[in-house]
Formats: sequence, structure tokens, C-alpha cells
Amino acid sequence: MKKKIVISAALLAFGAMTAQAGGLLTNSNQNAAFLRYMAQNGLIDIAGIYANPAGGAFLGNGWHLSLNSQTAIQQRNILTTFPYFALNTQNQNATHEFKGKALAPVIPSLTVAYNKDKWSFSGHFALTGGGGKCEFDKGLGSFETLYSSTIAQQLPGMVNNMVKNTVLDGLLKAGVPSDMAGGIVDKGTFNSAMTGYSLDAFMRGRSYYFGLQLGAAYKFSDNMSAFVGVRGVYATCNYYGYVQDVVANFTYSYSVPTKALMGADMTGGGTGAQKLGDNTLTMNADQTSFGVTPIIGIDYKVNDQWNFAAKFEAPTKMNLKNKTEMNDFAKLQSAQPGNVLGQFADDAKVREDIPGILSLGTMYTPNEKLRMGAGYNVYFDKSAKKYGDKQDLIDHNTWELNASVEYSLAKRVAVSASWQTTQYGLSDEYMNDLSFNLSNHMVGFGFRIKATDRFDIDLGYMHTFYGDRTVTTLGGLKTDVYSRKNDVVAIGFNLNL
Repeated sequence: MKKKIVISAALLAFGAMTAQAGGLLTNSNQNAAFLRYMAQNGLIDIAGIYANPAGGAFLGNGWHLSLNSQTAIQQRNILTTFPYFALNTQNQNATHEFKGKALAPVIPSLTVAYNKDKWSFSGHFALTGGGGKCEFDKGLGSFETLYSSTIAQQLPGMVNNMVKNTVLDGLLKAGVPSDMAGGIVDKGTFNSAMTGYSLDAFMRGRSYYFGLQLGAAYKFSDNMSAFVGVRGVYATCNYYGYVQDVVANFTYSYSVPTKALMGADMTGGGTGAQKLGDNTLTMNADQTSFGVTPIIGIDYKVNDQWNFAAKFEAPTKMNLKNKTEMNDFAKLQSAQPGNVLGQFADDAKVREDIPGILSLGTMYTPNEKLRMGAGYNVYFDKSAKKYGDKQDLIDHNTWELNASVEYSLAKRVAVSASWQTTQYGLSDEYMNDLSFNLSNHMVGFGFRIKATDRFDIDLGYMHTFYGDRTVTTLGGLKTDVYSRKNDVVAIGFNLNL
């Protein structure tokens, strides 16, 4: 019984945590210039090669390089309300806050292009998805919800059986025959209830999707160019978590009809604490995969003022290969058909495709000092295969809209500001502790400093305003309020030779 309590709760908790496995891989931020000028889909610039690779054909002959580093500080917070939380001896409140802290001190990217007449050969290396790790030092609400509810449901039966056995032993030691003693105990009244619990939980997730993009753009005329390329994506993820030191406090009472035999009924009661099972469930899962993304793009440069561009990235098939260490409890369960831990079983493969992407953009340069742009992205999340067909829980594909403006204050200094909105179509069923994204608005600003005629420096800052999301589950008993915070600073160095 003790083992059953720990296993049943922990498996469900890990089931909630596994659903993310890399998440919606929709990173459009690929360099420092993005923070200050997000409308890169129609940009003709070395900083725009990732978003508009066909536009690279309109750069001058020679080498063009861009080296960038970003620093991101993030939080993923969940306020979980559940009745049993009030019995937690460490925090006697029905609402608990679970804070996930994420820091990515260095997010690098490198872009290189070489232009010769009508040809432009380019390469781009960056994190196309993931980008850091997130730690929940108190575990997750799903962990605690499932442990507290499972203990509350199963503990009374376990305690009653313990008391029954104690009473039965007492009758047998008093010389009552075993058949008679068993019958007397069966007629007794036994009551018990959980009065408190405590546990130690921890969760950490890490996800990096490294992308190396190579391709060539060809300028068919002074106005039209096209790009064909491919991106190789290497994914490396890790999920580590545990629940341990689970202790339940309880009260109990009993009344056994022994009056006819002993002159009085046996009654009693009291309090106690029970450490459950071997009190540990641990898992440490490494996941790796490699996929290939075909890319095509087109750029139409109407004149010196207007430019339009489009890009399509095909879906990327990703099968994450597991290398996992589990304790014995988890191993036994992961071997069962259909069990949620099966997706973390050692040597198993998990389908987590990167969605196809369609990008559209424009750039307008009315004069030498002013540049403006706008862009649109749609991510075909509903068509990207995921473990357990989780893509079916998405209501609509993710889409983004952005706008940017840049103005030259002086010959060598330009200031810019930018805005982008990202709208997810995730259903309530899709959302959980480690698999939630929130629709948001991003604002950014920064500078481009032209240190020399061939060397530029990009400086940018971006803040994201997320909309909170409230999801109610378990028939209205459990409520989760999801929120996020995100700040990014970056520096980029651009060289044109």
C-alpha cells in the first residue's frame, strides 16, 4: 500500500511534466538586431539573413559577418489552488506558488555571407529552439496535487489496516482464538484521516535546439532574388526531477465489540505520522535528435524605397532518442503498455516535430535617415506531430505580427524601436506546468553604432508582456494561473569586407 501511494501519484506528476519535451519551437529571435528591429522578414541586411535569406543577394560583393550574444532572464510562475494544499505542514494555504527560474547568460549566434555578383552564399548558426534551463526548486503543482490527493484518499485505508492488525495482535496475545478474533475485528469501527503532509520535490528542464543553416540566393534581376537552403537541427534536452521524503500525518480512532468477551469494548485513538514507501521517485532523462529543414525564400526589391520578401520552412521531423536513468519504481511502470513514463523509457524514441513556418515581410525606406518594416509569421503547430498526438489539442496555429522603425540620429548612430505580438492557440487541455506558452506583446529598442564604414555594433533590449492564463481542472477543484516574465539584452558585431 505504501508503494502504491508513491507510485500512482508520481507517475501522474511526471506524465504532466513530460508533455513539453521541447515545446513549440518558434524562436524568431536570432540576433541582437532583432531586439531593436523585430520586422526582419523583409530586411536587407546581414542581420536579416536568417529571416530573409533571399534578401542577402542584394548585399554588396564580398564577405559579411554578424556575431551576436544575448542574455535572457526569465520566470515561469504558476499559482495553483487546490483544497488539500491547506494540509501542507510547510505552507498551510490552499494556494501555492511554484516559481521556475531560467537564466541564459550567453545565447550566441553567427551569420556569414559571401556575395559574388548575382550569387550570395550564406550560413547561420544559432539556437532555433530552447535556449536554457528552468528550475522549480519546490517541484510543480501537479506533483503536489497528485501526492496530496492520493495520500488523502488512500491513507485512511492504510491506517485502518494498521490499527486492525494491531488490535488483532492484541486479541491473539490475550488468548482469543484466531477465528473468533478475526470476526470481532471485522465488526469493529475504524476511522482515520490525513491531517497534514510534507514532501520534498524538485524539477529541472533543459532544452537546446542548435540550428546550422546553409544555402544560396541568386539574383535573377535587379529586383528579384530567390533562396534555397537547408538547416540541420540538433536537439539536446534533459529532464530531471524527484519527489522524496513524503510524510503523512493522521488521526485515528477505533471501537471493537469485545464487551461480551472482556467486559468492555476496546476503544482508542490518537495521532501519528507515516513515511510513505521508500519515499523516492527519481528520473533523469537525456533526449537527443537530429532533423533537416528545407527552406525556400523570395525577395522582390521594387525600388530603393520598397522591399517585399517571403520565406517557407518545411516541417522538421524529430525523433528524440532517450537515454534515461530511473529508479526501480519508475522502470517497472515505464515497461507497461500505454504508461505515461513510456515516453522516457531508456532507448525509446519520442516524436516531437518542429512545425513548418511561413514568413512574410516588407521594408520601407522613404529616405536615408528613416527605415520602417512590418512582418507576419505563422507556425503550423497543428500539423507538427507530437507524442500522444498532442497537436490535436491545439485550437489554431500560432501567429505573429510585428512592426519596427529605425531613425538615424547622426551619421554613425541610429536608434530604433519595435513591437511584436505572438498569439498561441493552445487549448486548456494542452496547458500544464511544463507545457504552457502565453500569448504576449514584446517591445524592444536599441541602437546601431557605425564604428567605421565596415564595422557596426548593435545594442538591444527587449521586454515581453505576457497575458496571464487561468485553467481550471479536476472538476473545478484545481485552478492554475500561469504567468511569465522575460527580459533580454544583446550585443552584436557586424563586419562587411
